[in-house]
Amino acid sequence: MGTLTTASASDDRTAAGPPASPLTSYLRDYWARVRSGEIGSLPAVAGLLALSTVFEILRPKLFLTKANIANLFTQGAGVTIIAMGLVFVLIIGEIDLSAGFTAGLCATVMTLLMTKEPGLPLPHGNSWYVGVPAALVTGMLAGALIGWIVSKVAVPSFVVTLAAYLAFQGVILMLLGEGNIVRISDPNILRLENTSLDPAVGWILYVLVVLAYAAVRILKVRRRAHSGLASEPPTLTAIRIGSLAVLLGVLVFVLNMERSLNPARSLKGVPVIVPVIGALLLLWTFVLNRTAYGRHLYAVGGNREAARRAGIDVTKVRISAFVICSLMAAVGGIILASRANSVDANTGGSDILLKSVGAAVIGGASLFGGRGRALDAVLGGAVIAVIDNGMGSLGWASGTKLVFTGIVLLLAAGVDALSRKRAAAGS
Repeated sequence: MGTLTTASASDDRTAAGPPASPLTSYLRDYWARVRSGEIGSLPAVAGLLALSTVFEILRPKLFLTKANIANLFTQGAGVTIIAMGLVFVLIIGEIDLSAGFTAGLCATVMTLLMTKEPGLPLPHGNSWYVGVPAALVTGMLAGALIGWIVSKVAVPSFVVTLAAYLAFQGVILMLLGEGNIVRISDPNILRLENTSLDPAVGWILYVLVVLAYAAVRILKVRRRAHSGLASEPPTLTAIRIGSLAVLLGVLVFVLNMERSLNPARSLKGVPVIVPVIGALLLLWTFVLNRTAYGRHLYAVGGNREAARRAGIDVTKVRISAFVICSLMAAVGGIILASRANSVDANTGGSDILLKSVGAAVIGGASLFGGRGRALDAVLGGAVIAVIDNGMGSLGWASGTKLVFTGIVLLLAAGVDALSRKRAAAGS
């Protein structure tokens, strides 16, 4: 009887087939999470690939050229950086409608302090190491004020930031005057959006980034294995590292090619703004993923009352999110001013806020709170830049681009709502 039982068990294992490989099991689990509503940045990545393919088909030898690829990075930099800050506010389930004009106000303060033109309301003739910190402090103070009113006075963030949107626009007009344009002459500020790294420096940064990413991924897998926790298969780790190495290697190679049409002026190398965005992405990813503060942000966004009962100072966390949002708006304003070589009454206005919020949401940050990453802003910013650039290459009007961007934003918000609904139904 024992022999028959052993044989029967052996036949059952044979019929079931060999056990799945770790990679297959991991991918199966990932697909199950996607079907349950945890889609992350998958729509943004798919949209970016689809849009790039469509624009390259419609405008061959024009969209995915070395010159236009470099232009995509500089074109979307300001929006991407502002969106990084908005991610923090979205994580706690709030919104900041003033981020665009906060960027404009901070850029105006910096420029007025640095300009050599007399007769303006702020002390002029200062260096960048006076103007830039002043812009950053202005942003942090604006964020602290907004966060205090939202958290302490309990006025909805929509109302507070809408009021700030109007007020900051008015302050810019008071500082600059109607129709006045103040030029930026400091080469350190202009260099941010208008120059490129030496090709050798680009390759050095490439090697450092790939090695650092590989070290982080491998250490994470080993740490989880040492703690007895489930970790991704080594094959998947190798695929991640290899994919990043290939993607960044191709980008650096293309950007290091000569793209100037003027033989008397060379233009090649990775744009300076690229490592700036990379450094900010690394900083805020570390803050959100590796610090207690980041965990508190997600806890407050997921369930404010539960976070309070767990001992988290919800008020400080909420205020700090607005401070970081406005600080990043200040950085974005500096980038916008660098690209325009000047500031005026509309710096940070027009569609900057729409694009920034759209970048964060399209990238994967949730409008309902509790979910968002710095990477979401980068991916969403890339989608916004591709839409703007691609439609511009097709000769479409600004109104058409805004309509299409609005539709993409609505779709992203709809996907977010449906994924949360499916996740709630499955729990």
